[in-house]
Amino acid sequence: MRRITRIATAGVASAALALSVTACGGSSSDAGSDSDGDKAAIAYDIGGRGDQSFNDAAYAGLEKAEKDLDVQGSEAEPSDGEGDADKVQRLTELARSGNNPVIGVGFAYAPAIKKVAPKFPKTTFGIIDDASVTGDNIANIVFNEEQGSYLAGVAAAKVTESKTVGFIGGVETPLIKKFEAGFVQGVKDTDASVNVLPQYLTQPPDFGGFSKPDLGKAAAQGQLDKKADVIYSAAGLAGSGAIEAVSKAGKWNIGVDSDQYQQKGLAAYKESILTSVTKDIEDAVFNLIKSVQDGEPQTGEIRYGLDKNGVALSMSNPAFVEMKDVIAAVDKAKQDIIDGKITVKSAP
Repeated sequence: MRRITRIATAGVASAALALSVTACGGSSSDAGSDSDGDKAAIAYDIGGRGDQSFNDAAYAGLEKAEKDLDVQGSEAEPSDGEGDADKVQRLTELARSGNNPVIGVGFAYAPAIKKVAPKFPKTTFGIIDDASVTGDNIANIVFNEEQGSYLAGVAAAKVTESKTVGFIGGVETPLIKKFEAGFVQGVKDTDASVNVLPQYLTQPPDFGGFSKPDLGKAAAQGQLDKKADVIYSAAGLAGSGAIEAVSKAGKWNIGVDSDQYQQKGLAAYKESILTSVTKDIEDAVFNLIKSVQDGEPQTGEIRYGLDKNGVALSMSNPAFVEMKDVIAAVDKAKQDIIDGKITVKSAP
């Protein structure tokens, strides 16, 4: 049976929860000593569970730990327009209630983990997509997104008929620019005549570009109007809007983070999803939880790249698998990256 607690961090409900969790978990000084790896928690990024992408991949790792390790899992959802103080409160509540590890899904948790982790030295804190905040009890789970995106660029350049492809980034941050950089390089290395249309939905501090499907849909329609026939979206929940628009236009999507061809919420559009740039967030979350349960918690930078299959192109769509020349080009590029023959840029 799934054992999940949904934690909100807004208003009266938040205050009440803080009191109840503190009563159960004791003070921050002894909370870590009661954590034995049988309880684990993830705090979601913008968009929350159900984004069919980044957050859902993290949830899959927690769900796997529940089934395989008999771990009791807890989830905490973000609130709209929240600040670092909300994240600090969320992580504190999760740690006080005895969860170990506590995993922040996304780089936005860096300031909060920097503040909370020292207060719970016996609890392992994981953060996905950030290596800027470090500590003896912090695990930095990072990926070579640019490498997977390079392969997506190779595929896009091989399948485009209009010689125009698009990239949609949710928010213009250094992380999402890694996706853009790899994609553009992969396209141009494969066919320099292909035009790439990059577009970002919002600029920091507005992170709504990760959570608003209507923005993704509008951006994709604009690129379709400019003759793009392959669009790669790295935009979280907003990417689902782009996928819908591209599917209805009869063009190709390239998904991100999760294998979006397999996502139930996107089933109506799956035939348009040529492939996805996957990040093995599921196994990364599971591995961290297992390491704590085994008494040897992971800490420091834990990097996943092509060499460890930490990033990849999904092969779920039979139409993609049948494109033998495309697959051959992708496989060659993958091996060249692993062998060091191709160095993929991490910034445009």
